[in-house]
Amino acid sequence: MARTVRFHEYGGADVLRIEDVEVAAPGPGELVIRVDAIGLNRAEVLFRGGHYIEAAREFPARLGAEAAGAVESVGAGVTGFRIGDAVSVVPAFSMNDYAVYAERAIVPAAAVVHRPEGLDAVAGAAVWMPYLTAYGALVDVGGMRAGDTVVLTAASSSVGLAAIRTALRIGAVPIATTRTSAKKDALLKAGAAAVIVTEEEDVVERVRALTDGRGAEFIFDAIAGPGVADLAKVVAPGGTLFLYGALSGEVTPYPGFDLGMPALNIRTYTLHEVTTVPERLRRAEAFVASGLRTGAFEPVVDRTFPLEDVADAHRYLEAGRQVGKIVVTVGARTDDGDAAA
Repeated sequence: MARTVRFHEYGGADVLRIEDVEVAAPGPGELVIRVDAIGLNRAEVLFRGGHYIEAAREFPARLGAEAAGAVESVGAGVTGFRIGDAVSVVPAFSMNDYAVYAERAIVPAAAVVHRPEGLDAVAGAAVWMPYLTAYGALVDVGGMRAGDTVVLTAASSSVGLAAIRTALRIGAVPIATTRTSAKKDALLKAGAAAVIVTEEEDVVERVRALTDGRGAEFIFDAIAGPGVADLAKVVAPGGTLFLYGALSGEVTPYPGFDLGMPALNIRTYTLHEVTTVPERLRRAEAFVASGLRTGAFEPVVDRTFPLEDVADAHRYLEAGRQVGKIVVTVGARTDDGDAAA
């Protein structure tokens, strides 16, 4: 039996329950992972509340697609993994099929990567999704090059911070946006070339000023909603506006007609475009691992919570005060040094 987070109905963080659930043997192509740390994602908040891009297939439902730990058991046909290997799980599956909010979890081997030496479990749960997301959209799909400018909304998120580092490694220029000035210094310290405070500054005017009127080759937007109309105004000719999140919760307009039908590239993007294609994931993993080895990339962890406080971790995530990743520890120590049960 393994302590497992489940919810029996849609709702707020209070619907989360920690229950003892039996863990079966891994099937063909699967691994059983001892979970030491879990990376939280807003997708899980949306899934828990019934607002995600897919609905829970049945209740009780489970959560989670990012974790770090060690291999406990190897299913038939799996190669490249041995019992005891330090690994991380990356989002490459539906939470209706697999989930990692648990002490032990069955996961597809295709969604597991080896954890680089020196990367502990908390870092291993925090680093892969952000950098794979940024790399997948901006480099793999977009072909970002040195000298390009990329505007990043919700830039203090783990993905936003990873996108800053990814742009810098390529030689591109990252411009961060944030709602208030509270996180401006943190974003500049993270490497943003400039920070636009959207409650105080006009995004269109500032981007045009920062790019000598050219606009940005890439917009990497996690918010969507009505703000897309302004972002579309500052896409450089031939550039792309990526929509990878919908934090606003509002209807997203298509602004092309209002802008006079320019050659405007707008596309949605999910991490699964990269993580579910073995060759693309292999390249992405190599890119991130090399960045970790050289120090160009690093995990940014805002705060950790023990598993029994997973509901509080969700509330903290929904409050939006974090800079970087929120991680839940399993059988490890919290920030305060108390052992998690």
